[in-house]
Amino acid sequence: MLEAGQVVVYIVSSTNPHKMTDQSSLLLRKQLAELNKNPVEGFSAGLIDDDDIHQWEVVVIGPQDTLFEGGFFKAYLTFPHDYPHRPPKMKFITEIWHPNVAKNGDVCISILHEPGEDKFGYEKPEERWLPIHTVETIMISVISMLADPNGDSPANVDAAKEWREDPCGEFKRKVARCVRKSQEMAFD
Repeated sequence: MLEAGQVVVYIVSSTNPHKMTDQSSLLLRKQLAELNKNPVEGFSAGLIDDDDIHQWEVVVIGPQDTLFEGGFFKAYLTFPHDYPHRPPKMKFITEIWHPNVAKNGDVCISILHEPGEDKFGYEKPEERWLPIHTVETIMISVISMLADPNGDSPANVDAAKEWREDPCGEFKRKVARCVRKSQEMAFD
């Protein structure tokens, strides 16, 4: 019970979750339309389900002059309803052997990490997620990651160890197996 002279302060959030979802949906629809109109070399993108703009399927084409060349690696991008304020999650569905892809397929690159300070001090805030990123910039970063792994911050420690110690041996053989498998599954 309030006594005379006490003040009650109500904090009202101006962030309407439905409005954020609408803005997120509009932005994602715009990005999808732009990618359909002007495809970007190295990947294709579309919706998993036409009724859910927040669930995308992408196919990354293994970059030329890399061990991944010739591969067709399918992945899902799952966007939060407050996108672009928070990053999507990306998970390869096609098996891929890479230092920055966890064994379960989760992609671990800086621009997909939550915005702000890195509690481990490894990444600078400007390397992490920023609302200016688009599906195109994400996919270009992933293609770049395939061509140039970051062995300092591996999501797959075994792949990182092989990449550092024996890049032309066991690592190369495992990647080649993944490329062949991706080619066989590309049109299933």
